[in-house]
Amino acid sequence: MRVLIVKMSSMGDVFHTFPALSDAMQAIPGLKVDWVVEKSFSEIPEWHPVVNEVFPIELRKWRQTFWKKETRQAVQAFFQQVNQHHYDFVIDAQGLLKSLWVVRKIQTGKKVGLDWHSAREPLASLGYDEKIHVPKSQHAIERLRQLFSTALNYDYSLNSPIRYGLNTADWSKPAELTQLFGDDVYSVFLHGTTWDTKLWPEDYWIELLQKVVENGRKVVLPWGTQAEFERARRIAKSVKNNQAWVPNAPLSLSTMARILKFSDFVVSVDTGLSHVASALNVPMVVLYRVTDPLIVGAQGRYVECLCSPLSKAYLKKFKTNKQKRLSLESLDVETVIYTLEKKLNE
Repeated sequence: MRVLIVKMSSMGDVFHTFPALSDAMQAIPGLKVDWVVEKSFSEIPEWHPVVNEVFPIELRKWRQTFWKKETRQAVQAFFQQVNQHHYDFVIDAQGLLKSLWVVRKIQTGKKVGLDWHSAREPLASLGYDEKIHVPKSQHAIERLRQLFSTALNYDYSLNSPIRYGLNTADWSKPAELTQLFGDDVYSVFLHGTTWDTKLWPEDYWIELLQKVVENGRKVVLPWGTQAEFERARRIAKSVKNNQAWVPNAPLSLSTMARILKFSDFVVSVDTGLSHVASALNVPMVVLYRVTDPLIVGAQGRYVECLCSPLSKAYLKKFKTNKQKRLSLESLDVETVIYTLEKKLNE
């Protein structure tokens, strides 16, 4: 059986798909899976052993220049490449009108997706050959596992253990870390995220860093924007040289994944890289100030989520100082350290 998955973005959404792939691989001998994904995430699907071919799509770019001849030619060339293969099923794992547009351009295979009451954009359900109902109240990982099991007709037990199943046996620790830290144990602080309301206060990171370093660990402070770089440097300056490493440039996703894999533990805010760490089975504490991990949060046997009383509020801006205070309740440094120690001793 050969299946094409359309799951283009975001990083977290891509990682949420892996447990469903692991289920399908175990249930269907000889399964081959191809994957349409945004170009910026194209290296990720290759980490799963059942994925055969990855088709990097530039849909975000195309939508900005759809009137140009070059864009139309790129679109045509992309689908010509995909349509060289015959598929038994094409699964829309996003449930959006843009993903439906991609699905309908595939010439072979039964088109399967979520029904009107399950899809993020209900109108997308009108374009599938088979429409599958999956309750929205569940985490995205469970929804995808149910979608795949029904589409491909294999048994699935609700809330059975999550297996990301990534093929990382041949990975090695990045040379930069070996040069800096040798064989010393290190952890990773994922301090950057998209909303200011999801950030953990800088002085909290500094306090945590100092306590972690006192216990003999080194720390990596990755970054992706100039603001994150400056914050990482300020945090790192609170300890002695070579205790905390701030890269000189943004790290590639592949390098970042290898850094996470060989770390002792991770502390993270709600950000895409937390899903990478959870898929790599790294002990991790994730801090949710204004977002809810029950629907799209990082999940795995080594993950512990700490939530404030406002974690279900999805606030992009605090309206009062009370909201700001509440968003940090239960997310203090001592609670994080206690949770980490408990997780590491399990």
